[in-house]
Amino acid sequence: MSTIDTVYNLKDVLYSILFVAGDGIEKPFLAEKLQVSQKEIDNALKELKQELSGEKGVHLIEYKNKVQLSSNPNYASYVSDVLNPIREKSLTRAALETLAIIAYKQPITKLEVEDIRRVNSDYAVQILVDQNMIEVVGRKDAVGKPLLFGTTENFLKRFNLTNINDLPDYEELLERIKTIRQEEDSAKEDTLFRNVEDIEFNEDLPDFLKGEDVQTVTADDSVNGTIA
Repeated sequence: MSTIDTVYNLKDVLYSILFVAGDGIEKPFLAEKLQVSQKEIDNALKELKQELSGEKGVHLIEYKNKVQLSSNPNYASYVSDVLNPIREKSLTRAALETLAIIAYKQPITKLEVEDIRRVNSDYAVQILVDQNMIEVVGRKDAVGKPLLFGTTENFLKRFNLTNINDLPDYEELLERIKTIRQEEDSAKEDTLFRNVEDIEFNEDLPDFLKGEDVQTVTADDSVNGTIA
């Protein structure tokens, strides 16, 4: 392997690797295989992320100490027009509500989600599992040993979060959230957040869930239309 002399050359090498890989790659693995220090990897990735920002068609995202190339979410509609319809896999409002609850309360059972939403969540949970937004992370030590759900790496990628700690503070968020508008064909269905402590959600969706109909697509998901 040729010697990588500068951070700029390393940056280009990383760009090539990430482009071909499609999936996210752990930064320590990159350092090991390229025989450079972690600091050199971090500096090169910082330079690359600065280049791949703003109006650039490709961005660099990080999550769980992994890095991956992603399409610019601002251009998702154009990608959708040329490739498969991205919005076919858009999450419904009910699924978004369920996903937000699981993100903040994980690990959590489906019954506990339903206690908060005050509505059956079987379909929403199944959709989130199918789209690899949530996964089974264990069983609760209770009668029946119900399944516990948590978010996945794909959840972090889809909402551009480095890790779960990047979520807005939950209590602070409760002060900002507005009532989620009902779907026109289910105006009478109660699908609003309900907090077990009787705190009502009376603001908009969390920032990381806004614009979910404008999704980010990574190189390996360009045909399927979502990272999920």
